[in-house]
Parts: sequence; structure tokens; C-alpha cells
Amino acid sequence: MIKIILTEDHNIVRNGIRSLLEKEPDMQVIAEATNGKQVLGLLRNQDYRPDLILTDINMPEMSGIELIGLLKTDYPNIKTIVLSMLDHERYMIQAFKAGAWGYVLKNVSANELTFAIRHICQTNERYVCNELSLRLLDRVMHAPEPQMPDHLPEIDLSKREIEVLALIAEGFTNNEIAEKLFTSKRTIEGHRQNLIDKTGARNTAALIRFAIQNNIIS
Repeated sequence: MIKIILTEDHNIVRNGIRSLLEKEPDMQVIAEATNGKQVLGLLRNQDYRPDLILTDINMPEMSGIELIGLLKTDYPNIKTIVLSMLDHERYMIQAFKAGAWGYVLKNVSANELTFAIRHICQTNERYVCNELSLRLLDRVMHAPEPQMPDHLPEIDLSKREIEVLALIAEGFTNNEIAEKLFTSKRTIEGHRQNLIDKTGARNTAALIRFAIQNNIIS
């Protein structure tokens, strides 16, 4: 039996979702909440130990994203699925970064919602609803291919210049690099200028990009 806490601040929507889930023989809504704070209050009560929390994003007092982040830290064994009207990819990315296991739009069919719940609980794999998956696929398919030059220039860099370049890429300042390499700041400034001159880079960002593209640094 998959035990679920349903988190949704609109009563009509919450009642409809609960009615849908209660028709499934392997699912049980053990509690309901209207915001993230209520969910945390339920979890502090030892009587409530869900397998999964179904949550909206926009809710009063504590959003679904905040709730997911706290659950990941304090209750890592509880899985979360976002059920939202927010169909922009950035919300999905925020949810997964926070620790969500699934992202499902509210306009999905009952079959897809119950499939998502079973898929996540039974396979321990994440799930994105069909509509968003196809949209992301279309965007990737129509994205322009990255343009790489036919021939990358051969540039002779000294061992010290490569060391300096690697430290620049790690974000160290000239002073910090000088301390690490036991030399003067002026010497490092000279190495940096030589690197820019040799590669034709306009600035530090372009210099690092050039070095990565040419496998000088990883």
C-alpha cells in the first residue's frame, strides 16, 4: 500500500485528487494539508509516516519547493511529487534541484498521475509528465548544433603557463596564484597577458573557454 499525504490549498482540487486516489486499491491518502508547514506538523506526529507526499508549489505560509527541500534533509526516505499548473521548465528544474522525485501537471489524466506515483515508489526513479517531457524533447531537437571550428589552432604553452591557466579557471586572483606558485604578482600578470596574446582571447572568460575547448584544462 502506497501511503500518501496530499498537500493542496484549494479544497475543491484537493477533494477531487483524494477521490481519484482512493479509487486505487494500492493507494491510501493518510492525511491532507493546505501548506508545507502543516505537512511538517503531521510528520512530527509518529502516526503519520507516508511513502510519498503529493504537493502543489504555490501555497500559503510555505511553498512546495521549500517543503521539498526540508523533506530531503529531515525525511530523506519520503518521496515527493509536484502536482502543479506551473508548466514552465524552470519550476520543474527548481523542484528537482530541491529534491523532488516527480513533476506532474494538473491537467494530466488520472492514469498518468497514478502511473507516476507507482513508478516512483516502485522503481526509485524520477518521473516527468508526458507533456513536459515532449516539450523538452522538441526544444532539444530544434536547438541549433553547437558550432566548432574545423581546425583548432596549435598553441605552444609552457608548463608554467598551463599551471597559471588552471588556477585562473579555478577562480584564483593574481595575488593568490602568485602565493601558490611562490612567485610575484607581476610575474603572474605577465603569464596572464601572454596567455591572452597567444590564444587571442578578449578576456578571462574567453581564455578559459578556449582552454576547455582545446582540452588544455578540463
